[in-house]
Amino acid sequence: MLEKYAKYQELKLDQPGERILRITFDKPETLNSLDKNGHRELTYIWRDIDEDEDVDVVILTGKGKAFSAGGDFGMIEDIIADPKDRARAWKEARDLVYNIINCSKPIVSALNGVAVGAGLVAGLLADISIAGKSAKIVDGHTRLGVAAGDSAVINWPLCGMAKAKYLLLLCEPVGGEDAEKYGLVSLCVEDDELQDKALEIANRLAAGAPSAIRWTKYALNQWYRMAGPAFDTSTALEMLGFTGGEAQEGITSHREKRAPKFDPKFPL
Repeated sequence: MLEKYAKYQELKLDQPGERILRITFDKPETLNSLDKNGHRELTYIWRDIDEDEDVDVVILTGKGKAFSAGGDFGMIEDIIADPKDRARAWKEARDLVYNIINCSKPIVSALNGVAVGAGLVAGLLADISIAGKSAKIVDGHTRLGVAAGDSAVINWPLCGMAKAKYLLLLCEPVGGEDAEKYGLVSLCVEDDELQDKALEIANRLAAGAPSAIRWTKYALNQWYRMAGPAFDTSTALEMLGFTGGEAQEGITSHREKRAPKFDPKFPL
């Protein structure tokens, strides 16, 4: 199975069970952040998985203390500085969401520790998402000075619009237990049970009726597809935000480890 995925160098792949492919974010020294190559691999691996007749189920997780810290500062700075990088990021942001939604194979995510950015997109769009109690789920877009793009506007409102606005506008962190309570994830378990639970569920899915499971996923994901116009708007506005001063202040303040100072008199 794994030979088919030799081109994926930024993601660690293994086979923890029969017909199960596990994808692990494997840069624990940077809390599993994604550079340009990692972001691209995460975007397009789902097409290969969809066509792989040897894979029935996917597990997505992170190595070490974090699930994924999202895009690294270098990638974000390139998006701010270069229209070409910005256009590429816009396309990949759209493709990542739609590729996961359209992947026929069920996906199980095991959210350990910090989960933000593109990694969080994949984690929350997974068909069954499991958070450890110490998980810290954050959509940090407005703190960065851009609109909440990624998949935020199509899955966070499933918590309820009022709660979604509170969490997204304020970049409020959500722990594992609250994420389950809000309906943001499927389950919350003790941290030391997380990986075993993900594998248990993956094995149950792999032993199930493939067509029935895949077609049920396809039908349920029509909810996401119907929200496509809202999602497309959010990613476009996110990229527009990268052209302004708020994003520059956002990334600078992150670099300097201080609170951002946005100009309230100069919204775009």
